[in-house]
Amino acid sequence: MTLPAEARPALRPGGAAAPAERWTAEVHREDDALERFAAEWDALAGRCRTTTPFQYAGWLCSWWRRYGRPGALVLVVVRRDGRPAGAAALRRRGPFGGLTGLGGALADFSDVLLDDDCAERAAAELAAALPLRRPWHSLELREVHPEAAVHRVLAHHPGRTRRFDDSLCQYLPVVPMEELLKRLPGKTAQRSRVKLRRIAESGVVVDAARPEEVPQTVADLLRLHFLQWQDRGVTAEHRTERFAAHLTESTTAMVATGRAAMHRFTLDGELLAVNLVVLCPSFGGLYLYGAHPSLRERLDIAGLLFGAALDEVRAADIPVLSLLRGQEPYKQRWRPDALRNVRLVAGPAGPAPVAAALALAVRARQAAVAVLDSRLPKVKEALVARRRA
Repeated sequence: MTLPAEARPALRPGGAAAPAERWTAEVHREDDALERFAAEWDALAGRCRTTTPFQYAGWLCSWWRRYGRPGALVLVVVRRDGRPAGAAALRRRGPFGGLTGLGGALADFSDVLLDDDCAERAAAELAAALPLRRPWHSLELREVHPEAAVHRVLAHHPGRTRRFDDSLCQYLPVVPMEELLKRLPGKTAQRSRVKLRRIAESGVVVDAARPEEVPQTVADLLRLHFLQWQDRGVTAEHRTERFAAHLTESTTAMVATGRAAMHRFTLDGELLAVNLVVLCPSFGGLYLYGAHPSLRERLDIAGLLFGAALDEVRAADIPVLSLLRGQEPYKQRWRPDALRNVRLVAGPAGPAPVAAALALAVRARQAAVAVLDSRLPKVKEALVARRRA
Protein backbone atom coordinates (compact mmCIF):
# COMPACT_ATOMS: atom_id res chain seq x y z
CA MET A 1 0.00 0.00 0.00
CA THR A 2 1.38 3.45 -0.93
CA LEU A 3 0.27 6.59 0.89
CA PRO A 4 1.21 10.08 -0.40
CA ALA A 5 3.07 12.24 2.09
CA GLU A 6 3.00 16.04 2.07
CA ALA A 7 5.55 17.62 -0.28
CA ARG A 8 6.99 20.94 0.82
CA PRO A 9 9.08 23.11 -1.56
CA ALA A 10 12.70 23.61 -0.54
CA LEU A 11 14.43 26.97 -0.99
CA ARG A 12 17.66 27.45 -2.85
CA PRO A 13 20.26 29.99 -1.64
CA GLY A 14 18.91 33.42 -2.44
CA GLY A 15 15.30 32.50 -1.88
CA ALA A 16 14.41 30.83 -5.20
CA ALA A 17 12.19 27.82 -4.85
CA ALA A 18 13.88 24.50 -5.60
CA PRO A 19 11.94 21.65 -7.17
CA ALA A 20 9.65 20.16 -4.52
CA GLU A 21 10.68 16.82 -3.07
CA ARG A 22 8.14 14.06 -3.34
CA TRP A 23 7.71 12.04 -0.16
CA THR A 24 5.68 8.84 -0.09
CA ALA A 25 5.01 6.20 2.55
CA GLU A 26 4.39 2.47 2.20
CA VAL A 27 3.18 -0.17 4.63
CA HIS A 28 3.81 -3.75 3.48
CA ARG A 29 2.37 -6.77 5.29
CA GLU A 30 3.34 -9.60 2.94
CA ASP A 31 5.52 -12.31 4.51
CA ASP A 32 8.20 -11.84 1.84
CA ALA A 33 8.17 -8.04 1.92
CA LEU A 34 11.48 -7.68 3.75
CA GLU A 35 13.20 -10.19 1.51
CA ARG A 36 11.99 -8.34 -1.61
CA PHE A 37 13.15 -5.04 -0.09
CA ALA A 38 16.49 -6.44 1.14
CA ALA A 39 18.76 -4.71 -1.41
CA GLU A 40 17.15 -1.32 -0.82
CA TRP A 41 17.15 -1.96 2.93
CA ASP A 42 20.89 -2.59 3.03
CA ALA A 43 21.55 0.40 0.78
CA LEU A 44 19.62 2.56 3.27
CA ALA A 45 21.48 0.92 6.18
CA GLY A 46 24.70 2.06 4.54
CA ARG A 47 23.43 5.66 4.66
CA CYS A 48 22.38 5.45 8.33
CA ARG A 49 25.14 6.12 10.86
CA THR A 50 23.25 4.40 13.72
CA THR A 51 22.90 1.05 11.94
CA THR A 52 23.98 -1.92 14.06
CA PRO A 53 24.74 -5.47 12.83
CA PHE A 54 21.24 -6.49 13.89
CA GLN A 55 19.64 -4.09 11.39
CA TYR A 56 21.22 -5.58 8.27
CA ALA A 57 18.95 -7.51 5.92
CA GLY A 58 21.03 -10.69 6.19
CA TRP A 59 20.34 -10.89 9.91
CA LEU A 60 16.69 -9.76 9.79
CA CYS A 61 15.59 -11.92 6.85
CA SER A 62 17.22 -15.00 8.35
CA TRP A 63 15.60 -14.35 11.74
CA TRP A 64 12.18 -13.81 10.16
CA ARG A 65 12.35 -17.09 8.23
CA ARG A 66 13.00 -19.07 11.44
CA TYR A 67 11.14 -17.10 14.09
CA GLY A 68 8.53 -15.01 12.28
CA ARG A 69 4.81 -15.76 12.44
CA PRO A 70 3.01 -15.81 9.06
CA GLY A 71 0.92 -12.70 8.57
CA ALA A 72 2.68 -10.74 11.33
CA LEU A 73 5.29 -8.76 9.36
CA VAL A 74 4.81 -4.98 9.10
CA LEU A 75 7.38 -3.20 6.93
CA VAL A 76 7.08 0.61 6.88
CA VAL A 77 9.05 2.53 4.25
CA VAL A 78 9.18 6.24 3.46
CA ARG A 79 10.70 7.41 0.20
CA ARG A 80 12.20 10.72 -0.90
CA ASP A 81 11.83 11.09 -4.65
CA GLY A 82 11.48 7.33 -4.92
CA ARG A 83 14.55 6.40 -2.86
CA PRO A 84 14.11 4.92 0.63
CA ALA A 85 14.87 7.51 3.31
CA GLY A 86 13.43 5.74 6.36
CA ALA A 87 12.28 2.23 7.19
CA ALA A 88 11.07 0.14 10.11
CA ALA A 89 10.82 -3.68 10.13
CA LEU A 90 8.23 -4.63 12.76
CA ARG A 91 5.99 -7.55 13.66
CA ARG A 92 2.57 -7.88 15.23
CA ARG A 93 2.58 -9.61 18.61
CA GLY A 94 -1.12 -10.40 18.70
CA PRO A 95 -4.55 -9.56 17.29
CA PHE A 96 -4.84 -6.08 18.85
CA GLY A 97 -2.27 -4.11 16.86
CA GLY A 98 0.68 -4.46 19.21
CA LEU A 99 3.96 -4.02 17.31
CA THR A 100 7.54 -4.85 18.23
CA GLY A 101 10.86 -5.22 16.44
CA LEU A 102 12.40 -8.23 14.72
CA GLY A 103 15.24 -10.20 16.26
CA GLY A 104 13.68 -10.96 19.64
CA ALA A 105 16.09 -11.75 22.45
CA LEU A 106 18.77 -12.82 19.95
CA ALA A 107 19.42 -9.19 18.94
CA ASP A 108 21.43 -6.94 21.24
CA PHE A 109 20.03 -3.80 19.62
CA SER A 110 16.81 -2.87 17.81
CA ASP A 111 16.25 0.25 15.73
CA VAL A 112 14.85 1.77 12.54
CA LEU A 113 16.79 3.22 9.59
CA LEU A 114 17.03 6.90 8.60
CA ASP A 115 19.03 8.36 5.73
CA ASP A 116 21.63 10.68 7.27
CA ASP A 117 21.15 13.22 4.46
CA CYS A 118 17.53 13.89 5.43
CA ALA A 119 17.20 12.21 8.81
CA GLU A 120 14.93 14.76 10.49
CA ARG A 121 12.38 14.91 7.68
CA ALA A 122 12.55 11.13 7.23
CA ALA A 123 11.94 10.68 10.97
CA ALA A 124 8.83 12.87 10.78
CA GLU A 125 7.51 11.01 7.74
CA LEU A 126 8.19 7.62 9.31
CA ALA A 127 6.47 8.67 12.55
CA ALA A 128 3.38 9.66 10.54
CA ALA A 129 3.41 6.38 8.64
CA LEU A 130 3.59 4.07 11.67
CA PRO A 131 0.30 2.18 12.08
CA LEU A 132 -0.40 3.55 15.57
CA ARG A 133 -3.80 5.16 15.19
CA ARG A 134 -6.32 3.08 17.13
CA PRO A 135 -6.60 3.22 20.94
CA TRP A 136 -5.55 -0.43 21.17
CA HIS A 137 -2.39 0.03 19.09
CA SER A 138 1.06 0.05 20.69
CA LEU A 139 4.73 -0.20 19.80
CA GLU A 140 7.30 -1.77 22.11
CA LEU A 141 11.00 -1.86 21.22
CA ARG A 142 13.52 -3.62 23.43
CA GLU A 143 17.26 -2.99 23.63
CA VAL A 144 17.36 0.46 22.04
CA HIS A 145 20.70 2.26 22.13
CA PRO A 146 20.55 5.77 23.65
CA GLU A 147 21.64 7.22 20.27
CA ALA A 148 19.38 5.03 18.11
CA ALA A 149 17.51 6.54 15.17
CA VAL A 150 14.12 5.55 16.55
CA HIS A 151 14.41 8.26 19.23
CA ARG A 152 14.22 10.87 16.43
CA VAL A 153 11.17 9.13 14.99
CA LEU A 154 9.27 9.02 18.26
CA ALA A 155 10.09 12.67 18.92
CA HIS A 156 7.67 13.37 16.05
CA HIS A 157 5.11 10.82 17.21
CA PRO A 158 1.94 12.56 18.45
CA GLY A 159 1.21 9.93 21.10
CA ARG A 160 2.98 9.29 24.35
CA THR A 161 6.27 7.40 24.55
CA ARG A 162 7.42 5.86 27.82
CA ARG A 163 11.05 4.94 28.44
CA PHE A 164 12.44 2.29 30.76
CA ASP A 165 15.87 0.89 31.52
CA ASP A 166 16.89 -2.22 29.61
CA SER A 167 20.12 -4.23 29.41
CA LEU A 168 23.53 -2.83 30.26
CA CYS A 169 26.01 -2.93 27.38
CA GLN A 170 29.74 -2.45 27.75
CA TYR A 171 32.35 -0.95 25.44
CA LEU A 172 36.10 -0.65 25.03
CA PRO A 173 38.05 1.80 22.87
CA VAL A 174 39.80 0.18 19.93
CA VAL A 175 43.43 0.83 20.79
CA PRO A 176 46.55 -1.36 20.81
CA MET A 177 46.42 -4.02 23.52
CA GLU A 178 49.14 -2.30 25.51
CA GLU A 179 46.97 0.83 25.68
CA LEU A 180 44.02 -1.29 26.78
CA LEU A 181 46.09 -2.80 29.58
CA LYS A 182 46.68 0.70 30.98
CA ARG A 183 43.02 0.70 32.03
CA LEU A 184 43.77 -2.11 34.50
CA PRO A 185 45.24 -1.85 38.00
CA GLY A 186 48.98 -2.49 38.11
CA LYS A 187 49.00 -6.10 39.31
CA THR A 188 46.07 -7.08 37.11
CA ALA A 189 47.77 -5.51 34.09
CA GLN A 190 51.00 -7.35 34.83
CA ARG A 191 49.20 -10.71 35.13
CA SER A 192 47.44 -9.99 31.85
CA ARG A 193 50.75 -9.24 30.13
CA VAL A 194 52.12 -12.59 31.31
CA LYS A 195 49.02 -14.38 29.98
CA LEU A 196 49.20 -12.60 26.63
CA ARG A 197 52.91 -13.43 26.33
CA ARG A 198 52.06 -17.07 26.96
CA ILE A 199 49.46 -16.93 24.17
CA ALA A 200 51.99 -15.40 21.78
CA GLU A 201 54.49 -18.15 22.57
CA SER A 202 51.97 -21.02 22.47
CA GLY A 203 51.88 -21.51 18.70
CA VAL A 204 48.12 -20.87 18.41
CA VAL A 205 47.18 -20.20 14.79
CA VAL A 206 44.30 -17.78 14.14
CA ASP A 207 42.56 -17.63 10.78
CA ALA A 208 39.30 -16.13 9.49
CA ALA A 209 36.62 -18.26 7.82
CA ARG A 210 35.75 -17.46 4.21
CA PRO A 211 32.01 -17.21 3.35
CA GLU A 212 31.93 -20.75 1.93
CA GLU A 213 33.49 -22.04 5.16
CA VAL A 214 30.98 -20.37 7.48
CA PRO A 215 28.43 -23.25 7.70
CA GLN A 216 31.05 -25.70 9.00
CA THR A 217 32.62 -23.01 11.20
CA VAL A 218 29.23 -22.23 12.80
CA ALA A 219 28.74 -25.95 13.45
CA ASP A 220 32.18 -26.05 15.10
CA LEU A 221 31.39 -22.94 17.16
CA LEU A 222 28.15 -24.44 18.50
CA ARG A 223 29.83 -27.78 19.23
CA LEU A 224 32.56 -26.06 21.24
CA HIS A 225 30.01 -23.74 22.86
CA PHE A 226 28.06 -26.75 24.17
CA LEU A 227 31.24 -28.37 25.48
CA GLN A 228 32.30 -25.14 27.14
CA TRP A 229 29.01 -24.74 29.02
CA GLN A 230 28.05 -28.39 29.53
CA ASP A 231 28.62 -28.26 33.29
CA ARG A 232 27.05 -24.82 33.75
CA GLY A 233 23.99 -24.97 31.52
CA VAL A 234 23.66 -23.90 27.89
CA THR A 235 20.99 -21.40 26.81
CA ALA A 236 18.20 -23.68 25.62
CA GLU A 237 17.59 -21.84 22.35
CA HIS A 238 21.23 -22.28 21.33
CA ARG A 239 20.60 -26.04 21.13
CA THR A 240 17.77 -25.76 18.61
CA GLU A 241 17.95 -26.45 14.90
CA ARG A 242 16.32 -23.12 14.10
CA PHE A 243 19.01 -21.18 15.95
CA ALA A 244 21.74 -23.10 14.15
CA ALA A 245 20.02 -22.44 10.80
CA HIS A 246 19.57 -18.75 11.59
CA LEU A 247 23.16 -18.30 12.76
CA THR A 248 24.50 -20.13 9.70
CA GLU A 249 22.49 -18.19 7.14
CA SER A 250 22.84 -14.75 8.71
CA THR A 251 26.57 -15.13 9.42
CA THR A 252 27.29 -16.39 5.91
CA ALA A 253 25.60 -13.31 4.44
CA MET A 254 27.34 -10.95 6.86
CA VAL A 255 30.81 -12.44 6.38
CA ALA A 256 30.35 -12.16 2.60
CA THR A 257 29.63 -8.43 2.94
CA GLY A 258 32.26 -7.66 5.58
CA ARG A 259 29.72 -7.26 8.38
CA ALA A 260 30.96 -10.18 10.45
CA ALA A 261 34.10 -12.26 10.96
CA MET A 262 34.59 -15.76 12.33
CA HIS A 263 37.98 -16.57 13.87
CA ARG A 264 39.24 -20.14 14.23
CA PHE A 265 41.92 -20.92 16.80
CA THR A 266 43.99 -24.06 16.26
CA LEU A 267 46.84 -25.49 18.29
CA ASP A 268 48.94 -28.42 17.09
CA GLY A 269 46.40 -28.93 14.29
CA GLU A 270 43.40 -29.17 16.65
CA LEU A 271 40.54 -26.64 16.50
CA LEU A 272 40.09 -25.42 20.07
CA ALA A 273 38.00 -22.23 19.78
CA VAL A 274 35.80 -20.24 17.40
CA ASN A 275 34.78 -16.60 17.77
CA LEU A 276 31.97 -14.66 16.01
CA VAL A 277 32.46 -10.89 15.76
CA VAL A 278 29.73 -8.71 14.23
CA LEU A 279 30.73 -5.44 12.56
CA CYS A 280 29.18 -2.09 11.69
CA PRO A 281 30.71 1.38 11.15
CA SER A 282 30.35 2.46 14.79
CA PHE A 283 31.38 -0.72 16.63
CA GLY A 284 32.44 -4.34 16.42
CA GLY A 285 30.81 -6.73 18.86
CA LEU A 286 31.72 -10.12 20.35
CA TYR A 287 28.49 -12.02 19.72
CA LEU A 288 29.21 -15.68 20.51
CA TYR A 289 32.17 -17.98 21.01
CA GLY A 290 32.94 -21.57 21.78
CA ALA A 291 36.10 -22.96 23.39
CA HIS A 292 37.11 -26.50 24.29
CA PRO A 293 37.29 -26.94 28.09
CA SER A 294 40.86 -28.20 27.82
CA LEU A 295 41.94 -24.82 26.42
CA ARG A 296 41.07 -23.13 29.70
CA GLU A 297 43.78 -25.15 31.43
CA ARG A 298 46.41 -24.11 28.89
CA LEU A 299 45.74 -20.50 27.93
CA ASP A 300 43.78 -17.39 28.87
CA ILE A 301 40.65 -17.77 26.71
CA ALA A 302 39.42 -14.22 27.29
CA GLY A 303 42.78 -12.77 26.27
CA LEU A 304 42.90 -14.98 23.19
CA LEU A 305 39.42 -14.02 21.98
CA PHE A 306 39.70 -10.33 22.87
CA GLY A 307 43.03 -10.06 21.09
CA ALA A 308 41.65 -11.47 17.83
CA ALA A 309 38.49 -9.35 18.04
CA LEU A 310 40.50 -6.22 18.76
CA ASP A 311 42.76 -6.86 15.78
CA GLU A 312 39.73 -7.43 13.52
CA VAL A 313 37.99 -4.24 14.59
CA ARG A 314 41.18 -2.16 14.37
CA ALA A 315 41.84 -3.45 10.84
CA ALA A 316 38.33 -2.35 9.85
CA ASP A 317 39.02 1.14 11.27
CA ILE A 318 36.09 0.82 13.69
CA PRO A 319 36.49 2.93 16.86
CA VAL A 320 34.76 0.80 19.49
CA LEU A 321 34.72 -2.84 20.58
CA SER A 322 31.36 -3.67 22.14
CA LEU A 323 31.02 -6.49 24.64
CA LEU A 324 27.28 -6.35 23.94
CA ARG A 325 24.84 -7.27 26.70
CA GLY A 326 25.76 -8.91 29.95
CA GLN A 327 28.18 -8.36 32.80
CA GLU A 328 30.04 -11.68 32.80
CA PRO A 329 33.21 -11.68 34.93
CA TYR A 330 35.53 -12.15 31.94
CA LYS A 331 34.25 -8.83 30.55
CA GLN A 332 34.73 -6.92 33.80
CA ARG A 333 38.43 -7.69 33.83
CA TRP A 334 38.97 -5.09 31.09
CA ARG A 335 37.26 -2.27 33.03
CA PRO A 336 34.86 -1.47 30.17
CA ASP A 337 32.71 1.63 29.90
CA ALA A 338 29.01 0.93 30.43
CA LEU A 339 25.95 2.32 28.66
CA ARG A 340 22.42 1.11 29.29
CA ASN A 341 19.95 0.34 26.52
CA VAL A 342 16.37 1.55 26.88
CA ARG A 343 12.98 -0.03 26.34
CA LEU A 344 10.41 2.12 24.52
CA VAL A 345 6.62 1.80 24.74
CA ALA A 346 4.61 4.10 22.45
CA GLY A 347 0.88 4.47 21.90
CA PRO A 348 -1.35 6.52 19.58
CA ALA A 349 -2.49 10.08 20.21
CA GLY A 350 -5.41 10.31 22.63
CA PRO A 351 -6.43 7.48 24.98
CA ALA A 352 -4.05 4.53 24.63
CA PRO A 353 -5.15 1.91 27.16
CA VAL A 354 -3.12 -0.95 25.71
CA ALA A 355 0.14 1.05 25.68
CA ALA A 356 -0.58 2.26 29.22
CA ALA A 357 -1.23 -1.30 30.41
CA LEU A 358 1.97 -2.45 28.73
CA ALA A 359 3.93 0.31 30.46
CA LEU A 360 2.40 -0.73 33.78
CA ALA A 361 3.50 -4.33 33.13
CA VAL A 362 7.04 -3.12 32.41
CA ARG A 363 7.14 -1.25 35.73
CA ALA A 364 5.88 -4.35 37.53
CA ARG A 365 8.59 -6.44 35.86
CA GLN A 366 11.27 -3.94 36.87
CA ALA A 367 10.06 -4.08 40.47
CA ALA A 368 10.24 -7.88 40.35
CA VAL A 369 13.78 -7.73 38.95
CA ALA A 370 14.81 -5.41 41.80
CA VAL A 371 13.54 -7.99 44.30
CA LEU A 372 15.42 -10.77 42.49
CA ASP A 373 18.59 -8.66 42.47
CA SER A 374 18.50 -8.15 46.21
CA ARG A 375 17.10 -11.47 47.41
CA LEU A 376 17.30 -14.17 44.73
CA PRO A 377 20.26 -13.42 42.42
CA LYS A 378 20.64 -17.04 41.25
CA VAL A 379 16.99 -17.18 40.22
CA LYS A 380 17.49 -13.95 38.27
CA GLU A 381 20.53 -15.40 36.45
CA ALA A 382 18.47 -18.41 35.39
CA LEU A 383 15.64 -16.20 34.12
CA VAL A 384 18.03 -13.95 32.19
CA ALA A 385 19.57 -17.02 30.53
CA ARG A 386 16.11 -18.16 29.44
CA ARG A 387 15.22 -14.69 28.13
CA ARG A 388 18.26 -14.63 25.84
CA ALA A 389 16.85 -17.70 24.10
